[in-house]
Amino acid sequence: MSLQLNNVLPVNSAAPEIEKYEGIFHKDVVEGLNTYPKKLYSKYFYDPIGDRLFQDIMHMPEYYLTDCELEIFRTKTLELADLITTDESDFDLIELGAGDALKSGHLLQHLSAHHTSYSYMPIDISGNILSLLVEKLDRDIPNLDIVPLEGEYFEMLDQAMNISKRRKVVLFLGGNIGNMDMDEAQLFCAEVRRKLSPGDMIIIGFDLKKNPHTVLSAYNDKTGITSAFNINLLNRINRELEADFDTQYFQHYQSYDPISGACRSFLVSLTNQHVHIKGDSIFFKENELIDMEISQKYAPEEIQRMASLAGFQLIANIEDSKGWFVDSVWRVS
Repeated sequence: MSLQLNNVLPVNSAAPEIEKYEGIFHKDVVEGLNTYPKKLYSKYFYDPIGDRLFQDIMHMPEYYLTDCELEIFRTKTLELADLITTDESDFDLIELGAGDALKSGHLLQHLSAHHTSYSYMPIDISGNILSLLVEKLDRDIPNLDIVPLEGEYFEMLDQAMNISKRRKVVLFLGGNIGNMDMDEAQLFCAEVRRKLSPGDMIIIGFDLKKNPHTVLSAYNDKTGITSAFNINLLNRINRELEADFDTQYFQHYQSYDPISGACRSFLVSLTNQHVHIKGDSIFFKENELIDMEISQKYAPEEIQRMASLAGFQLIANIEDSKGWFVDSVWRVS
């Protein structure tokens, strides 16, 4: 069963809440485009159009991440379940950035079939995605206790901690840790650790360093879906913030450094141009970049070091058959 969406704005919701969100969105966009280099935050990719485009990306043959992690959750479900239920206590399974639960759904099915007492708390910034997820899980696992939470990771993680005092198991899948550079990821893991208690766990999906051509192809597809995903953020700013980006004058560019493991997405201004966002005017030089997103890749020793520095004990690394992706299981000791 599912509870009512706790932080999803209903139709005809209070205007002040919408205005507050638009104010934060506007502030982040204007501040980001006035920094050097210019930057937009990837968390704003996910409006309904962005959601659909990202689903398309996940199903591209070049985008190996989905298949690699799906293989882990499909073929090593028992191993994952055994690790998180080892002390047989009731727990809350909290998924950061749940999306459509394509991978975690296999674990949910297994846990529910084996009468494990747990609740599932999907956290996502997209209320649209959460609504679709609740409908899907109500249909597929009708007895599942679902507590969906819309919002930023840490704010919603705090809320999840207040809902019950049961042991917590956090899922952070899909290589989402890679959407931060290594320093940011280290701070993120330390903050998650600060909110957890001894015995709590986290499972983090890490995309591993591999042949650079394989990595670059995953983010620079010939069909242009990734480009459209990036350009859609400019269209969203136009729609929601009364901006006037002319997207024909911006081009997607992808780079990958196999030494550092940083795979970065940019938009390139193709001409000198002014863009207006409500009352603000932003000047772009020809060939100036907007930093859109990082997708950081890791070596196993970097994962071990990150766990230790954040205050976790790494208890297992579960890899796909190609050794391209790992779900790393950490515990608070």
